[in-house]
Amino acid sequence: MTRCTRAGGVADTRADGRRTRCARRMLALGAALALLGCWGGPSLPWAAGASGGPVSVLYAGSLVNTMEHAIGPAFTEAAGYQFQGVAAGSGALANQIKGGLRRADVFISAVPSVNDSLMGQGNGNWVRWYTSFASAPLVIGYNPQSRFAADLKSSAWYGVMVRPGFRLGRTDPKLDPKGALTIAFMQKAAQYYHRPDLVAQVLGPDDNPSQVFPEETLVGRLETGQLDAGFFYSMEAVQAKIPIIAPPAAITLHAEFTVTVVRDAPNATGAVAFVKFLLGSPGRGLLAQNGLTVLPPRFAGDAAAVPEGLRTIVR
Repeated sequence: MTRCTRAGGVADTRADGRRTRCARRMLALGAALALLGCWGGPSLPWAAGASGGPVSVLYAGSLVNTMEHAIGPAFTEAAGYQFQGVAAGSGALANQIKGGLRRADVFISAVPSVNDSLMGQGNGNWVRWYTSFASAPLVIGYNPQSRFAADLKSSAWYGVMVRPGFRLGRTDPKLDPKGALTIAFMQKAAQYYHRPDLVAQVLGPDDNPSQVFPEETLVGRLETGQLDAGFFYSMEAVQAKIPIIAPPAAITLHAEFTVTVVRDAPNATGAVAFVKFLLGSPGRGLLAQNGLTVLPPRFAGDAAAVPEGLRTIVR
């Protein structure tokens, strides 16, 4: 067997045929080593921490259209990192982080209090700080092809929802802030309209299997006619062109979206870059274009734990 050695970058062989074969072997070896990032070649664009590497963002399912079609692609184009988004109920995502089922660089919740379940030594210190960045009101969206659509537009919505055959969709209050906000909204509506039994009549039990669905599927179920109406945030309805019933201001409740970098983020540099983009002018502009109300950053937590590159931004 002919040995191939490197001297000044050229394979040292005696025969022309052997030189050619060895050169090819060295080129192949060099390419393989470069791909592995161990022969002085460029780092893989998807290597953790490298520019262009994946940034894992776990975000509230109500933001799926905003993240996947606006923020994510724009961030990738502007910063060179690969956006990897996972959408679900904020509480469900927090449970996955806490249980070690998912590793994340960035966590976006639809309510500040979800972060509390990840803060402190007893909760693993997965989150040590967060900042609010946008809000959206809870609205009732309905399918314009529903047999109840005309009555929803012309009659009291709460009276239509209790009719036989009406199919209402909402999210799990134990896993998703929107589900908890829906119950709080109905409780306020019961007081506002002086109908003490309204919550039980419209929603039934908290985990009503005929109404409770994953947040990321609710819009699709309404659009395909599986539901007559559902509870959504306003930007979801705007983006999907779903007609809505806006409740009176006295009972309107809002989501308040927060962002943080998760402890031991696999791509901490990319996580900082993402938060910078989200809270900067490009990100804020895209949030507004997608129907969210942009908020000045509202900081909470341990200021000393904020990455240096974000300290002047999140606070």
